[in-house]
Amino acid sequence: ILEGEGIFDPQAPVTRYVPEAAGSAYGDASVRHVLDMSVSLDFEEAYLDPESAFARYRRATLWNPGGGTEGLADFILTLQRLGEPHGRTFRYRSPNSDMLGILLERASGQRFAELMHEKLWLPLGAMSEASVTVDMAGTARAAGGISVTPRDLARIGEMMRQGGMANGRRIVPEAWVRDTVSTGGDTEAWQRGAMAFLFPQGRYRNKWYQTGAASGAFCGIGIHGQWLYVDPKAEVVITKMSSQPEPVNERLDVDMIAFFEALSRMV
Repeated sequence: ILEGEGIFDPQAPVTRYVPEAAGSAYGDASVRHVLDMSVSLDFEEAYLDPESAFARYRRATLWNPGGGTEGLADFILTLQRLGEPHGRTFRYRSPNSDMLGILLERASGQRFAELMHEKLWLPLGAMSEASVTVDMAGTARAAGGISVTPRDLARIGEMMRQGGMANGRRIVPEAWVRDTVSTGGDTEAWQRGAMAFLFPQGRYRNKWYQTGAASGAFCGIGIHGQWLYVDPKAEVVITKMSSQPEPVNERLDVDMIAFFEALSRMV
């Protein structure tokens, strides 16, 4: 939405909006790298390791005990890069989404929650409140701190299925939606990543997964069993909210994709 308004440039360097990122992994990365999870970031999604950098990350968001001395932005800007170039490999790394939230705030001059309320939630016609957790400085946990109802999450999927339209009005530019769900994304970067087994013909673009299936299905995936699955050909949107014990269960993920495909064919 901000890109369509001309105040946010996906091709710009991260440092245009966050100059203090110069000494971090993001110092020579572009906003596009952040959007497509192709930042060469030396960070592992070690969800269950209490001694990992991921645990420190959660403390910085005030999600784990012991936080309050280091904010989310402070933590992110300590992360360094790997040896390979940005853009080469898809790596799902949660701090990228938090960095995107910071980038949007800097570009707009508004807090993330205010932006979401004004630009998405009200125009979408959401029926319930949403919440976003923040750190001690008020920085939004854009990566995993957003809570919404299943029906409102489905409204986001339906808006994307409709090419960015909802309630007869334009919410997201059509060109952005088309790039996100069909034409954009780097197949080779996806194939080099650790999630290629989920969608062998897939891609990742603008925080969404393209399945590569003939149906044109695309989805959003969260840990502990959260899914937003959209099948444009079948005109189906599926929201799944869960509390699976393990953050990631790859065998179950494969089964869920098969279930979504079968359900879409049935209806």
